[in-house]
Amino acid sequence: MQGILDLQKKLYPDLLEVMQQRYVILQNIELLEPIGRRALADNTNLTERHIRGEVNLLSKQGLIGMTSKGMQLTKEGKLVIDQLASFMHEAMGLSVLEKQLKETLQVANVAIVPGNSDDQEWVKQEMGKICVSFLQENMSSHETIAVTGGTTMAAVADMMAPLSEEKDCLFVPARGGIGEKEESQANTIAAKMARQAHGNYRLLYVPDPLSESSYRTMIKEPAVTEVLNLIKDANAVLHGIGDAITMAKRRKTSEDILRKLEEEKAVSEAFGYYFNASGAIVHKVRTIGIHLHDLSERNQCVITVAGGQSKAQAITSYFKQGRSDLLITDEAAAEAILRENAAL
Repeated sequence: MQGILDLQKKLYPDLLEVMQQRYVILQNIELLEPIGRRALADNTNLTERHIRGEVNLLSKQGLIGMTSKGMQLTKEGKLVIDQLASFMHEAMGLSVLEKQLKETLQVANVAIVPGNSDDQEWVKQEMGKICVSFLQENMSSHETIAVTGGTTMAAVADMMAPLSEEKDCLFVPARGGIGEKEESQANTIAAKMARQAHGNYRLLYVPDPLSESSYRTMIKEPAVTEVLNLIKDANAVLHGIGDAITMAKRRKTSEDILRKLEEEKAVSEAFGYYFNASGAIVHKVRTIGIHLHDLSERNQCVITVAGGQSKAQAITSYFKQGRSDLLITDEAAAEAILRENAAL
């Protein structure tokens, strides 16, 4: 395929650029339908005038339909997106990026979607679709899936679909809540995933973080112990990676700990652990749920979903110590990680 792509670039240097642009427009319509021209322009970073011309062409081709509520993909449009997916992945150079990122981060599998999830919400949804597809292909019946909280995991929940008729999976939160918005809580996300996957769920009603005395009391509660055993025996773990200071503030961390994180130059957070740029743990939150050592001790499939150019350093930091079998990220994060590594 690469040979054909190289020939196309020589004969029609603008062809791939136009195809990529129209492919992204169709992707946005599919994810956000029904959507108007102005919203589509904002999400694709194109002008309304340009969008108007592209939309008229795609409509004439029968790929999108116009309603009073906005644009929607037709069956033909959905078919075109599905058929173009692997070709566009190669044409946009994402396969090459995936190979380079695997070598740089030393992770077994990498999947990259186009765009930058920092300012394009649909990119998170595309990462979510890949995560769901992976689960559909790899999860067996009656297995347990543990999931953390955060906006990226919430996007994965939005994209969740039935894993199959016979896969009655159990979804559990990987840890307690951190007092953030309800839709970003691990409990909420686990329940939503279960409903959309036609599975079951159990919830963990504990705060995060905990004082030492609260931790010792709650860890003995039978209801907490039962769910905690399910979490630690999970067959798959889905998690994101957070920016250290942002996550600390969301947890309403004390000023003393915030100063410590800043002084020790923490850049990433996952599972309640804060890491510096070298991957060393500089602080750990006392929490009930999955701990970092659980991932190395048990034969779980660990799926990391994190993107956005702003997360590049955090992703690199986590992978210097944290285990993952699959990283799902976006083009902006991947390119930033590779640039930072090349500069070292």
